[in-house]
Amino acid sequence: MFIKGNLGLAIVALAAILLGGCSSESNEGSGDLSSRAVRIVATTGMVADAVSRVGGERVEVNALMGPGVDPHLYKASEGDVMRMAEADAIFYNGLHLEGKLTEVFEQMKRRDIRTVAVAGSIDPSRLLSPPEFEGAKDPHIWFDVSLWMMAVEAIRNALAELDPIHKGTYEANTSAYLGELATLHRYVQDETNRIPEAQRVLITAHDAFNYFGRAYGLEVRGLQGISTATEAGTGDVQELVAFIAERKIPAMFVESSVPRRSIEAVQAAVRARGFEVQIGGELFSDAMGSPESAEGTYTGMVRHNIDTIRAALCGRSE
Repeated sequence: MFIKGNLGLAIVALAAILLGGCSSESNEGSGDLSSRAVRIVATTGMVADAVSRVGGERVEVNALMGPGVDPHLYKASEGDVMRMAEADAIFYNGLHLEGKLTEVFEQMKRRDIRTVAVAGSIDPSRLLSPPEFEGAKDPHIWFDVSLWMMAVEAIRNALAELDPIHKGTYEANTSAYLGELATLHRYVQDETNRIPEAQRVLITAHDAFNYFGRAYGLEVRGLQGISTATEAGTGDVQELVAFIAERKIPAMFVESSVPRRSIEAVQAAVRARGFEVQIGGELFSDAMGSPESAEGTYTGMVRHNIDTIRAALCGRSE
């Protein structure tokens, strides 16, 4: 998932040029942040939302990836590189989620711009290692709210180190937010328990929900692998079709950041076998909803997902 080919080389070269040309004005005051907001660039909406909640009024957060954007495939633009070069810190998920930005992150670190992989502080024993993912860890940690709480703590620690005079602010904001997340975690558990055990099967376009399944007791099947950069083969499709028809799974789900045609093709193939599986609704997987919507926050996204899953698997699909 690293940058390959001429485009990748061009981005890296661009980063070097822009960084090399950064004037002292762009980083003015970077050593003392007490008199101004901390400039943060975050990759995904989930990371940006968490940094905003922890940082509060002390941070200005610029998210690179908006609604419907797939971080597995995202490539930095010239504007992205410039924004990162002017930031005090860059927060990203890590675990190769943003694989095509790896070289740019390395360029930023060489210029002493702080880069923080929020998943980096999680105990590796808590991470999933799917055999098909070439020995790497599954990056979709935000679907287990208890793991995401650890990522929030990592954000708190990084901001407190960057801006120690306001450490108390970051600690207070984090404490309040962790309380909300603990409530959210219990809500997902309760809603999952409302689904009959035999129907606790979650089928989506790609394997983004394995942490969700482990944390909340659902069997998870994805048409594609962990990364949307991989393509589902004919054998993968036929295996999933047979599974749905034999188990009589009532619903499967499309994702906001993945084209729905692959799931619709599975639906048609299942229908050809004499069973009708519903499209249970749209889930937010690798990207959140629009900023003005409830799903444009992490808590709203998670609530939307479990409400949609519970309704569809209990026989009330949209």
